[in-house]
Amino acid sequence: MKYLSTAIAAITFASGALADGHLPDLGGKEVVIVTENAYPPLQFIDPASGDAVGWEYDAMVEIAQRLNITVVYENISWDAMIAAVSEGQFDLGMTGITIRDDRKEKVDFSDKYMTSEMVMMVRGDEDRFSNAKEFGADEDLLIAAQPGTTPFYVGVYDVLDGNESNPRIKLFETFGAGVQALRTGDVDLVLTDGTAGNGYVDASDGDLKIVGEKMGTEDFGFIFPKGSDLVAPINAAIASMAADGTLEALNKKWFLDFKIGG
Repeated sequence: MKYLSTAIAAITFASGALADGHLPDLGGKEVVIVTENAYPPLQFIDPASGDAVGWEYDAMVEIAQRLNITVVYENISWDAMIAAVSEGQFDLGMTGITIRDDRKEKVDFSDKYMTSEMVMMVRGDEDRFSNAKEFGADEDLLIAAQPGTTPFYVGVYDVLDGNESNPRIKLFETFGAGVQALRTGDVDLVLTDGTAGNGYVDASDGDLKIVGEKMGTEDFGFIFPKGSDLVAPINAAIASMAADGTLEALNKKWFLDFKIGG
């Protein structure tokens, strides 16, 4: 499979004290993690610094410290990620991946680390529609989507007519490309989980907004090759971070305090 594989960072933690004495010590084991860097505020390239940052990066720093692992990051497009992890090209994938039964046939999931809600993101001056029904009724309106993602299927079945080949669906390789098409007027709607949507809206200086009712919830998890021995330790680390308030602190940092490019 052809994919972009660019090592962008390596984080190494020496063995030593763990945050929770019950967590396993993996002895500095190298874990190759793949991400897309296109899903703020979970993971993205900060325009102010040029660094790869986000909620998931900070969470993985915590996990690495607690389990004593060495993390190496690589980059890949979303449409290749699940297959590449399934084939064992990487040890773990992270990019706000919705836990779904069909995906569980190909990869193992961690326990959820976040629950988000699907929302409709539009341009700040949009006044032609304010909910999914109004959007669906206007055949001139277009929606951006990435193939194979939860927003794609929500758009097809909850907003449009259930036809995956509907010409009103404009496909983009990355989420960011769809948002850029929204900004320039090439499409009229981007469906996204609330975490990414609110991140883009907060950074848009009024150019983007959320409209309509929330369209269901989704749980995010990390993905692994089937049978990976990393699942149980990662789950234990996630549970410890939930118990001691670390996950709540990350939510505050990235969803309330942080401003992209600020």
